[in-house]
Amino acid sequence: MISLYDYLGHAAGPDLGKRVAAAAAAKNIQFGTRHVENKSYTGQVLLYPESFLDEFFGGTNEGRRDNKQMLFG
Repeated sequence: MISLYDYLGHAAGPDLGKRVAAAAAAKNIQFGTRHVENKSYTGQVLLYPESFLDEFFGGTNEGRRDNKQMLFG
């Protein structure tokens, strides 16, 4: 299970977060939560299976986590 921040390497923002959550709900994907505290955000973040995020964002680009292309949302 991995957060959007950990997967993308930067904050996803609320709009993208909502699109990912909606896509996960539509596919009945199980998710978890983790409490985060830093200077920018304090609260719960959702955690998704990495395989779901790979599918959502179109997979990795030659094994790297940059230049993601969103397929859903």
